[in-house]
Amino acid sequence: MNKDVKTYNSSNTTGDKAICNLLAKEIDANLPKAENKIWHAHPVWFDDGNPLVGYSKQKAGIRLMFWSGVDFEEEELKPGASGKFKDASILYTSVDEINTKDLKRWLTKSKKIQWDYKNIVKKKGKLERLK
Repeated sequence: MNKDVKTYNSSNTTGDKAICNLLAKEIDANLPKAENKIWHAHPVWFDDGNPLVGYSKQKAGIRLMFWSGVDFEEEELKPGASGKFKDASILYTSVDEINTKDLKRWLTKSKKIQWDYKNIVKKKGKLERLK
């Protein structure tokens, strides 16, 4: 795990730290070739510069977000509020809520289903399907 991600995880309260550590462990295991760093103040994993998945501390818990998650067609993943992008997420308030079988399936889909967020600025906000 990236040292900055370790620092991010350990800066959380005990319960949130456990959620973050489990998410990072599973993401690293299932996306071993993904680049991982702190981006916009929270951990994100990338495929060739394109963001796939990340998590962040929210008031209500830890939000796990998939940038192209709307197209995963997974009921547990809720579309982003704006509806403008293809992101979808799930909120965790306890490590016991994380179903690693579901998480593994979503991570597999994150490699196979991607929208081009890497070039969104160049394309003036227009998203194009990569995979």
